[in-house]
Amino acid sequence: MTHQRSLTLNENDAAQPLCDLPVLSGTTGPNVIDVQALYKETGMFTYDPGFNSTASCRSTITFIDGEEGILLYRGYPIEQLAEQCNFLEVCYLILKGNLPNKDEINTFQNNITMHTMVHDQLTNFFKGFRRDAHPMAIMVGVVGALSAFYHDALDIRSKKDREMCAIRLIAKVPTIVAMCHKYSTGMPFMYPDNKLSYVENFLRMMHATPCDDYLPNPILVRALDRILILHADHEQNASTSTVRLAGSSGANPFACITAGIACLWGAAHGGANEAVLNMLEDIGDVSKIPEYIKRAKDKNDPFRLMGFGHRVYKNHDPRAKLMRQTCHEVLNELGLHDIKLFELALELERIALEDEYFIEKKLYPNVDFYSGIVLHALGIPTNMFTAMFAMGRTVGWIAHWDEMISDPEQKIGRPRQLYTGAARRDVPDNHHQA
Repeated sequence: MTHQRSLTLNENDAAQPLCDLPVLSGTTGPNVIDVQALYKETGMFTYDPGFNSTASCRSTITFIDGEEGILLYRGYPIEQLAEQCNFLEVCYLILKGNLPNKDEINTFQNNITMHTMVHDQLTNFFKGFRRDAHPMAIMVGVVGALSAFYHDALDIRSKKDREMCAIRLIAKVPTIVAMCHKYSTGMPFMYPDNKLSYVENFLRMMHATPCDDYLPNPILVRALDRILILHADHEQNASTSTVRLAGSSGANPFACITAGIACLWGAAHGGANEAVLNMLEDIGDVSKIPEYIKRAKDKNDPFRLMGFGHRVYKNHDPRAKLMRQTCHEVLNELGLHDIKLFELALELERIALEDEYFIEKKLYPNVDFYSGIVLHALGIPTNMFTAMFAMGRTVGWIAHWDEMISDPEQKIGRPRQLYTGAARRDVPDNHHQA
């Protein structure tokens, strides 16, 4: 990151400039104006609701070009990573900055495997929740409790402790997610099996029972592995920014990741793939699709097709292309094309890719559209979709948290505001009589 030039700020075209602001350039992407000295020199702040035009940090982890449909993890295109790597290799890359060699991935994978169990007393937390509680409500509580059980490595200034927290979170979150599912269905918890791979182990914990084991299908395992890769990180989104903001206070990593999970729970963020399935169920039949397409095109109708378009990508979402391929592989493997829900999804996909309105508006199916369909085909209940998202995103959150803690420029987060309330006023002497 270098100082490229200065930007002179004038007020009302005055002859005298208010201040000169440095313009910084990164490896790639747009330049940014460094406004750190703005208030000191001018007495003014910037106003940017949603922080859509504000860079809150320097980061080396993920780069997105929404106009061109580009997503890079540590410089590697998501397309190459999804095709050539497994999820734990991508986790290593996101955490360490480089793809692992054979010895490095074997050590990393072994460390993850050895930490998939959770403290036995943690199971008592589940008994305090209603059986019909949303899995995300349970997940927020249980992940937040991890710091009470693993407080031997909570020195955030220790690189060794931060690495141990990363290993524990990546290893234990899948176990907790599976436990959330089992608890909500009244089934006994299934403990991890160290002989299985990361994704195989998770699917077994989700679907096996003490009286009926689960044999992972390689195509389905690969499909879920790819979902996790595609969701591993996505730059400074709402939940990642929440993790960084919580971490800026010095909070422990388990608390910070819990904050990210809570933020992800919002329907506008991690709940999008769940909303896709709910929308398909509302449509109900292929014959009703034209009616819903007409509503989607009507500016006066509040109805919106879920799973189409993206806030960041103004072109094809590169993750959606990969997820579309995976979606069709799974449906072919399981022979589900004739089931009504999947018929609906495939017809909506066809229309979106051919209809001039959708093409002109660039309302292409996004990763949430396809991932919801795939998760449903894998037997994952709809209310578990956001928990699955959190499982994949945990590595991104912990990498950003670690990067922030290691950054000497970072300070405790403290956004400013444009105050529009009442000006100073005095309490009247007779206010009790009013």
